[in-house]
Amino acid sequence: MSTPYPFAAVVGMDSLRLALLLNAVSPAVGGVLVRGEKGTAKTTTVRALSTLLPEVETYTDCRFGCDPAAPDASCPDGPHEDGTRFVRPARMVELPVGASEDRLVGSLDIERALSDGVKAFEPGLLAAAHRGVLYVDEVNLLGDHLVDSLLDAAATGAAHIEREGVSVRHASRFLLVGTMNPEEGELRPQLLDRFGLTVEVAASRETDERVEVVRRRLAFDEDPAAFAAKWAAEEDALRERIAAARALLPSVRLGDGALRRIAAVCAGFEVDGMRADIVTARTASALAAWAGRTDVVTEDVRQAALLALPHRRRRNPFDAPGLDEDKLDEILRQFEEEDEPEGDDPQGPDDDGPGGDGGPEDDGPGDGVPPQETTDAGTDAGTDPAADLPPQREQPAADSPSAQEGSAPGAAPEATPVAATEPFRTRKFDVPGLGEGAAGRRSRARTAHGRTTGARRPRGTLTRLHLAATLQAAAPHQHARGRAGRGLVVRRDDLREAVREGREGNLVLFVVDASGSMAARKRMSAVKGAVLSLLLDAYQRRDKIGMITFRGSGADVALPPTSSVDAGAARLEKLPTGGRTPLADGLLRAREVLRVERLRDPSRRPLLVVVTDGRATGGPEPLVRAGRAADLLAAEGIASVVVDCEAGPVRLGLAAELGQSLQAPVVTLDELRADTVTALVRTVRTTTATTRGAA
Repeated sequence: MSTPYPFAAVVGMDSLRLALLLNAVSPAVGGVLVRGEKGTAKTTTVRALSTLLPEVETYTDCRFGCDPAAPDASCPDGPHEDGTRFVRPARMVELPVGASEDRLVGSLDIERALSDGVKAFEPGLLAAAHRGVLYVDEVNLLGDHLVDSLLDAAATGAAHIEREGVSVRHASRFLLVGTMNPEEGELRPQLLDRFGLTVEVAASRETDERVEVVRRRLAFDEDPAAFAAKWAAEEDALRERIAAARALLPSVRLGDGALRRIAAVCAGFEVDGMRADIVTARTASALAAWAGRTDVVTEDVRQAALLALPHRRRRNPFDAPGLDEDKLDEILRQFEEEDEPEGDDPQGPDDDGPGGDGGPEDDGPGDGVPPQETTDAGTDAGTDPAADLPPQREQPAADSPSAQEGSAPGAAPEATPVAATEPFRTRKFDVPGLGEGAAGRRSRARTAHGRTTGARRPRGTLTRLHLAATLQAAAPHQHARGRAGRGLVVRRDDLREAVREGREGNLVLFVVDASGSMAARKRMSAVKGAVLSLLLDAYQRRDKIGMITFRGSGADVALPPTSSVDAGAARLEKLPTGGRTPLADGLLRAREVLRVERLRDPSRRPLLVVVTDGRATGGPEPLVRAGRAADLLAAEGIASVVVDCEAGPVRLGLAAELGQSLQAPVVTLDELRADTVTALVRTVRTTTATTRGAA
């Protein structure tokens, strides 16, 4: 077994370490979602937590980790009367993004269940994570079928598996920890709310701290065992402190004053539901226990709110996460100062030792005091992290140069970017035909979930039995197989799996005209509002998105295909306008992007959305070149939609001609709204089918 990086050796990351420690003290807090840029040691820190968790007692013959103090009555391996017990470390189970549903919840041997009536159940990751940690790296990329199972287990504390009348249930209570890079897209709101706490992390910009990170990482890679041994004392001290806080937690008093503060803060930030109040209360109690106190004070409520509320106050995917600390302090100041119990120290028990991130090489005497948070690499804070280091969000890095829309020398003159109009609900566009891409909510596709449309021989392990088709395949052979009773003789060749139809997510690639013909401020504001609305629609339908803009002398990939709608909205906000209209360049760049994406993900079908007035300038015969580029896209079967932005009393109808070349429907900005368009989905389908049939 590989040696994990010591938790006490992690440099900085104060908010993340505190959030993880609070969950170790009180698993009822509900887990942690770690958001941050790549390469910030999110995964390293989370994995290091597993070695600090208290050991668990269970039965030797139980694959589901039942607690002898409260065994699961429905455990498939039960009952456990007088079973042999043993103590093992708490498990950290990792859920791969590409895992199947059966790998997560477990699977049944359908053949044995039908022929022998035996429940041959193979436990999944939810069983292994019971009473431990379930860790999901890149949780925002998790498929909807896995998210649904996670939500069910997190809400009920149990895993369920149903296969054609055969049912298995077992307990599954775990600490859910997820990491994600927001650039790759956001989480479904239902899953986001299941995380008790959230933390934003970013790489330090302090030279000394970065040097210390590299120094420790190189030392660990060179000799993991020796590095871990140097930090063993600090790790043991943390384990002892977690155990002490767990023992103290039942004695922590959450007074009416603290409860009123929590309720006022949650109401002031307009969070949805009551889960925020409950999680904040549990977190505040865990903070008090971690500090060695039996009463929750105002600072506990403040720190708990900073950890528990940022991800619950978002109204739409374009709102920035976070919490206004000035507003938080203002709400708390509205309450009169309540007398704290005499003798209580809000800073926690006195710590005489050096603590901190200083390793064994520190000169201070080691007296078993738990390690504390640091202010700089190698510098001991010397105070309790729960009181001295409020979990402020690390500020993300400034936009990279690639994110800035600039002008090279000789480029087209730019107009000042204008704000978009308010987004609105758009009609649904989809890709004709039947796909097999990632599960989503846009186009028809063969999926693992949805309505049953047929049956076929299983490909690999049977997971979706089509009972009627299986019986129909087995019935003609019963006499030859010597059937002599009521039971049906079933062979593997008889098994049929259900073919189901649902919805898939697509790659929606926007090609946006940012030339001078679009530069009128009112007009461009409406165009940005339309694209923003389509971006919001793509977010809700679980699509990947990309954006190409064309102006001046060529076309640029403003946003490579990604799942981050936030990034698309940010690029759109800074979109400059002005110059000529190289429409052909925009279409050809779109064709190249789609070609590359087809190689990366062949099953994800594209939808091209061209936002333009259809004009083309620059170079010889610009309209002819644009028409030829559109013909190439149509010949490759790319489903497209043209959003006509032409305005004014005199209209040239060039966008309509472009739509004919692309074999795509054309809609105006006004027709894009869901409340003013009827049957737009049928228009997309029938127009594409008709034009291609005529061709």
